[in-house]
Amino acid sequence: MEKHPVTKYIEESKNSGLTNVQIVQALADAGWRTHEILEILLNHNFPQESGPVAPSEAIISVSGVSKTYGKVKALDDVTLQVKRGSITALLGPNGAGKTTLVKILTTLLPPTSGTAEVAGFDVARDAQALRGSIGLAGQSASVDPILTGRENLEMVGRLYHLTKKEAKARAGELLKQFELEEAADRSAKTYSGGMRRRLDLAASLIIKPKMLFLDEPTSGLDPRSRFSMWNVIRELVADGTTLLLTTQYLEEADQLADYIFVIDRGQIIAQGTVDELKRQTGGDVLELHLAKHDDAMRAAEIVAPYGDAKPHADPGSGVVTMSTDKGAAILVEVVRRFDAEGLKLSDVLLRRPSLDDVFMKLTGHTAEENN
Repeated sequence: MEKHPVTKYIEESKNSGLTNVQIVQALADAGWRTHEILEILLNHNFPQESGPVAPSEAIISVSGVSKTYGKVKALDDVTLQVKRGSITALLGPNGAGKTTLVKILTTLLPPTSGTAEVAGFDVARDAQALRGSIGLAGQSASVDPILTGRENLEMVGRLYHLTKKEAKARAGELLKQFELEEAADRSAKTYSGGMRRRLDLAASLIIKPKMLFLDEPTSGLDPRSRFSMWNVIRELVADGTTLLLTTQYLEEADQLADYIFVIDRGQIIAQGTVDELKRQTGGDVLELHLAKHDDAMRAAEIVAPYGDAKPHADPGSGVVTMSTDKGAAILVEVVRRFDAEGLKLSDVLLRRPSLDDVFMKLTGHTAEENN
């Protein structure tokens, strides 16, 4: 079927970052009638807009990026934009493609197809120049365990071509900022996990990058260390750094991110602010805790007629969750039905949806479940 004469123009315009409003105005100025324009916009599948980011505000622009390894497609036609001065999260389970995308954006991997720009540099053509404008803290701390914290930072500074004096001064600033002064002259192998992560993050900030990539920044940390790292991340953004972080922790995305891209099996399956994503569940969440965990599957069958989506049962924990728009009145009905069926509940509640509920509705599994 031959494309409508303006379809190609619309596709190119959306790929370049123009919004529907801007496209409609341009076509109207060219003489096209409004009903013809709207018909095309409504009846064709054009690339999704990546949120309210104008081209001039975007520090990252990704268009149609794919990455394949033989027959395995790690990324599949990913398009997104990241707003300057924001915290943006890539949320998804292990194996979803988050780290692959970060490696492409930080020049560690070439894309199989598509284009990407970071801080005005093309990741393929301008790789060398781009590396001087970004910082990266990977999934595991990459500090040298033999060197002291101070020596690690000074070494990184020298690798970035700072003078010996500049590297020493910058190391001192970062040790103070990340509360590592007391341990500065100890071997890094004596540091706790949280301290090593802070040192690794400090190393990624040696050159005061415009754009910082954090790949699973709190993976493996205890709750106290995670909260500490969150505060550091917030301070960095307050000082003008733009952050793109990957995470499989729903709470982390909820706490930190201004905007979230949900990624699963190499594709962006949803995007929006925390509130926008939560609204996609369509109502409250009924959460049932079974006294006998083995009753979870049977409980899900019983409660299904009361919801607006298929219940999720976890036999391991004995918890059943389901989206519903029937309000608090459903609690009494469900308890009576379970009594009649001889199923005992240890707890029952109706709550607002979490990001985990959103992920479950979108993918059929939680963000912590491995693909």
